[in-house]
Amino acid sequence: MEPSQLFTWEALSTMGGASLLTFFVVQYTKNYLDRVAAKLPTDLFAVGVATLILVIAQLAAGANGRDWRLYLLSLANGFLVAAAAGQMQHKAVNPPGASANSKDGQPPD
Repeated sequence: MEPSQLFTWEALSTMGGASLLTFFVVQYTKNYLDRVAAKLPTDLFAVGVATLILVIAQLAAGANGRDWRLYLLSLANGFLVAAAAGQMQHKAVNPPGASANSKDGQPPD
């Protein structure tokens, strides 16, 4: 990995890299999605984004685009990546140790 690159195709093929990019893409586009396709759940949108990221990363790494298994496996892994991205979002909104009754993120006495 070159020091000037934050994401690489290899990193996007991993759970961590794909989850992080999925998290960012969904966070930046979900308000637009709510206006355009209000009935599409964000979780399902995240699975689609994750699947697309995984397919593109695999194709960029040299996978055969005519092999149907690439798309099926990317869809299956897309659910896992979307779930991990959802956990990132949950932790960002509700950081560990913070609660409604605490001050400055410290647990109540």
